Amino acid sequence: MSDQSNNDIIVIENLHKYFGHVQAVKNVNLRIKQGEVVIIVGPSGSGKSTVLRCVNHLEVPTRGSVYIDGVHLENKKTNINHVRAEVGMVFQQFNLFPHLSVLDNVVVAQTMVRKRGKKEAREIGMKQLTRVGIPEKADAYPRQLSGGQQQRVAIARSLAMNPKIMLFDEPTSALDPEMIKEVLDVMLDLAKEGMTMLVVTHEMGFAQAAADRVVFMDDGQVVEIATPHDLYNNPQHDRTKLFLSKILGH
Repeated sequence: MSDQSNNDIIVIENLHKYFGHVQAVKNVNLRIKQGEVVIIVGPSGSGKSTVLRCVNHLEVPTRGSVYIDGVHLENKKTNINHVRAEVGMVFQQFNLFPHLSVLDNVVVAQTMVRKRGKKEAREIGMKQLTRVGIPEKADAYPRQLSGGQQQRVAIARSLAMNPKIMLFDEPTSALDPEMIKEVLDVMLDLAKEGMTMLVVTHEMGFAQAAADRVVFMDDGQVVEIATPHDLYNNPQHDRTKLFLSKILGH
């Protein structure tokens, strides 16, 4: 049993992940407190998304451990679906059911996983669609929405499950530039409300506005962890400096 002191809700210990002979993640250690917003940045192929997917057990670590709210995911007795019900995940692709209305997309998992009645699930669904700013789209179908609106539906669907943690895997990378802000604004509101969030993104401005800490990864390893201010203004490692010079232009 890992030490869960200081209300750490996510604990990643000595995480290694191989795909065949390729090591995607190399000995990653990270602790995230309840209500904390931690953003992972780094070049493509640096292992960011793999770490995130290990937290939700979409990828099984080759070695190491992940704990969610004190529950050890690699323990054979752990009910992964039970843990996943507490963890919302938003992907690059929206993964909405095209044949269901927006509201039904938000309702379906509530009735199946949370075992809520249709009326309660619809009320919660409308509340979450209002929260992400698109209640008027409840009866529309995904194909009738912009990419930014579809991503906000995906966020509402996760929030309707009352998760303890929200994971975001590059949630704006498939969006047109003018739609990125509307999704980031929703995420910023969540951060302000105290939602525990682990986010993989290239949006450095969002990281500056929302993150308690920024994790810089390169080549499967955590190179540096700091506040956004410290990371951007006083990076400690040459690899971090090189990455930031390319991204931020300084």
